[in-house]
Amino acid sequence: MPEPKTKEDNQNSNTTQNNDEIRIGVYTCYCGGNISDVVQCEKVAKTIGHEENVVITRTNMSMCSDAGQAMIEEDIAEHGLNRVIVGACAPSLHEQTFRGTVTRAGLNPYLYHHVGIREQDSWVHHDDPEGATQKAIRLLSAGVAKSRLLEPLESIRLDAEKHALVIGGGVAGLRAAWDIARRGLRVTLLEKTPFLGGRMAQLETMFPTGESAQDALHKLIEDVIAHPLITIFTQAELVGMQGYVGNYQARIIQHSRGVSDDIADAAMEACQIEVPDGYNHDLTRRKVIYRAYPGCYPATPAVDWENCPDGRLDLEIDGRKMTLEDKSKEFDLTFGAVVVATGFNLYEPFQGEYGYGELAEVITLPQFIRFLALHEGDNELSWNGHPIANVAMIHCVGSRQIEEVNQPQPDGNVNNYCSRICCTATLHAANELKERLPDVNIFDVYEDIRTYGRGHEEYYTEASANKVRFLRFYDDELPEVVAAPEGEEHQVLVKVKDYLTWGEELEIPVDLVVLAVGIMPRKIDDLIKMLKISPGTDRFLLEVHPKLRPVETAVPGIVLAGSAQGPMNIQESVAAASAAAAKVSVLLSSGQVELEPFVARVNLDRCDGTGTCVEVCQYEDAIVLETMTIDGKEVQRAVVTPANCVGCGVCVGACPTRALDVQGWTIDQYEAMVDAIALEPAAVGD
Repeated sequence: MPEPKTKEDNQNSNTTQNNDEIRIGVYTCYCGGNISDVVQCEKVAKTIGHEENVVITRTNMSMCSDAGQAMIEEDIAEHGLNRVIVGACAPSLHEQTFRGTVTRAGLNPYLYHHVGIREQDSWVHHDDPEGATQKAIRLLSAGVAKSRLLEPLESIRLDAEKHALVIGGGVAGLRAAWDIARRGLRVTLLEKTPFLGGRMAQLETMFPTGESAQDALHKLIEDVIAHPLITIFTQAELVGMQGYVGNYQARIIQHSRGVSDDIADAAMEACQIEVPDGYNHDLTRRKVIYRAYPGCYPATPAVDWENCPDGRLDLEIDGRKMTLEDKSKEFDLTFGAVVVATGFNLYEPFQGEYGYGELAEVITLPQFIRFLALHEGDNELSWNGHPIANVAMIHCVGSRQIEEVNQPQPDGNVNNYCSRICCTATLHAANELKERLPDVNIFDVYEDIRTYGRGHEEYYTEASANKVRFLRFYDDELPEVVAAPEGEEHQVLVKVKDYLTWGEELEIPVDLVVLAVGIMPRKIDDLIKMLKISPGTDRFLLEVHPKLRPVETAVPGIVLAGSAQGPMNIQESVAAASAAAAKVSVLLSSGQVELEPFVARVNLDRCDGTGTCVEVCQYEDAIVLETMTIDGKEVQRAVVTPANCVGCGVCVGACPTRALDVQGWTIDQYEAMVDAIALEPAAVGD
């Protein structure tokens, strides 16, 4: 009787079998019924079992579960598998999961192939189970054909600078910088404006905690400026970048503040030019030498060069004339990763939209928040010389727009997304006004109210208890804001068809109309081009996967933080920033990064140096022609820099001699898959 095999015996057996023959295991997942309710998974497994080199086929309710993965690991050890295929959900969801599974079992992770039979088959053919079953067989058969030609690959390993660049000095950028530095990495933070704080600096309190926004922001800024590993450049922006993850090189330009601390107050006093104050959303004016807000950082004033004629400012201080100039400087930085925390723009209503720009009594919610802050402690409020007794607040201005109902943006698109934070912010402001002035009547005119966060619904409950009157309109029957007839007590009429009263048409006389404007992506086209990142259909910056890779872009080493990625409140922005910081820290902390090996590979025997591949490549320095000596002759051949290549395959199609392939997705593998799909599967009884 033979002795039982030990684990070491099995590994030795696997090595022998790996060298002698291809042994494939194929696993078909029920996906909790998502696949098996349509596809006859057992029939698929039985049919694929007749394929050449397939030594075992199995099905399971959930292959990605611990039990499913353990099954694969055991089969690799017991049956000497050296190729594994799983037919399940999309590769974007669990390809990495199963690569980890085969790696734990001792296989090269790139000897695994994933077949998506949920999104590509069962979900789209739910009305044709037999056809879906045949399609699953063909898709897995193609996977088997490719697997026969798979080669073990190695990840691309690169040295990495333990240094991160954070673009944006709002709450997301500040938090990301602090979290990265706390993990022992150097951080350079760039802020385009002269002062840190971003949009959060314009708020008084935060929901749902009611905490002071200023206090929380100042505490975060103090933590950031006190950290020895963080370097801050204000009035600075990225003007050029090249390189790859772990080794990016950037060109930075920094504009001067224009004044030094020793003449700061005197210069502010002497300055005579005033402009609308953006901090107060143009409700007040400020000088072009200014501090953005009380307690701002840096405390040194800055010159607003954009509002200075010819970028110069002439002053006279104590009888001495001087000219202030922007003496900008440029410098280079090398770093390993980038956090993009560029924030958002507020929606600017069109001229005449709900009377905006035509009626003085129509303002935006951000303006209203600053208005309340400017008049804190007042026993009564007035606007444009009239006391405020009735206020209307209109939701979804610049959000959830509909084509041919709302006016599009200059790029032709409407903002069809929900800005998410506006509803709670509107109710928050309404409750604050009621607490200060209980006799003011507030009319909340909404399409839908989405108080989605924990504790946010309480603002709606509180507003109801405060006797805020709610009126609901439909998205294709927008409210109308018009001037009240001359001599009326209130200045404006809001006309709305209210569907809380079964479509009754109402006219509401008010003294102030507050438009709850949404948020929009910031205009950063030059930065998008430099970083080679992509916006989504909503024009915010796009992540790779909303669940599995929620802060990563398609460019290795470039991650997103906060509302550059989409509408977020302060809590969400901070959480996203911490996630981005964690991703950067994991990437750079070892001083080395690993990239997927799916990059172009040159067959020098076939390459004739025409340079066609270089001409069609869209990625800087990904492929170049180099002079080399072959068989005693100097020739030019294509050379790939793996760190810059994204494996798009454009060069493969352009090469006239078929000298190029993408590792892991070669032309031979594609051809084998196409042939397998075209062949009629073997007939197998049910």
